[in-house]
Amino acid sequence: MVKSILQANTIELHYWMDDNSHIIDANIQNKCERELLDILDSIAGQWGLSVTIETMPLANGGVIRWFRLKAKSFKRALNGKEKTIYIAIVTTLATTIIATPITTTIESIVQQTIENIFADEEVKQMQKENLRLDIELKQEMLRQIQQQDKIEKKRSNFYEQLNQEPNVTQISVKAQDENFIPISPELFVQKTNFPSYIITSSDLPSEIVDGAIIEIISPVLKKGDYKWRGIYNGETVSFNMKSNEFKTLVQTGTIEFTNGSSIKCLLEIKKNIDSNGDEKITEYNIVRVDEYFKNEKPIETPEGKKNRQKQEAERMQGKLF
Repeated sequence: MVKSILQANTIELHYWMDDNSHIIDANIQNKCERELLDILDSIAGQWGLSVTIETMPLANGGVIRWFRLKAKSFKRALNGKEKTIYIAIVTTLATTIIATPITTTIESIVQQTIENIFADEEVKQMQKENLRLDIELKQEMLRQIQQQDKIEKKRSNFYEQLNQEPNVTQISVKAQDENFIPISPELFVQKTNFPSYIITSSDLPSEIVDGAIIEIISPVLKKGDYKWRGIYNGETVSFNMKSNEFKTLVQTGTIEFTNGSSIKCLLEIKKNIDSNGDEKITEYNIVRVDEYFKNEKPIETPEGKKNRQKQEAERMQGKLF
């Protein structure tokens, strides 16, 4: 009899040891499992689902740990069948994610999980009972992509810690039911492949904002790599003025700032992800200044004019073809 994916509520994490040892560094084990718990919480939290995660005693055969999930609370009332499917999704998603290298996106893992869930015979029957699964659940699962950076960082931390344990030769994970009966195939990761799960750079792609408005608090009138200060989106920030053309206009006195003066610019926001998987802004760079405001009247800068004319020419060329 084929087990339904909906019976998945337990993750088995198996540390395979050299020479059949049953000993693992406690600090490394605890740090690894903290990352796994954070991954589970991140996936569940996308839907406002709070879970209780229970652990069972260790077993021989290397070191084996089990993590059983139970629905604690949700953003709306759930019936028993709906709780079952959400727990199954969190369990199967986390199991797959922990064993998938960084070359595969979280988005593709989520998409595959969606296909597996809705191919399950029990889920098909639930859909017939009009439990609002089809559209609502697919939409909620796709929101997992919003946590991609955080989950990838947590997975990276897991393998970075485990790579320091000399006795571990590989790990394996599988989804099980409450009686420890496998729901999915056991997934193995050899220690030689741990580096392909580790993120080597914490930098994220820069956010580019064209037409950003910044109120200038303190411009830099002196030559050198000094930071300007301004208000952007209601927050006071320090930023680098990368437009040498605009800096020259300010330093020569061609452009003067008064209280409340603002600029319209192309803004680059650099970001990285910290060890907790949280996104942090590391730098604001003003790449180009298109306009500055004098008595609330916008005045186009020479580089702003060049950029506008270039865009207009590209639009006209596009219309011709």
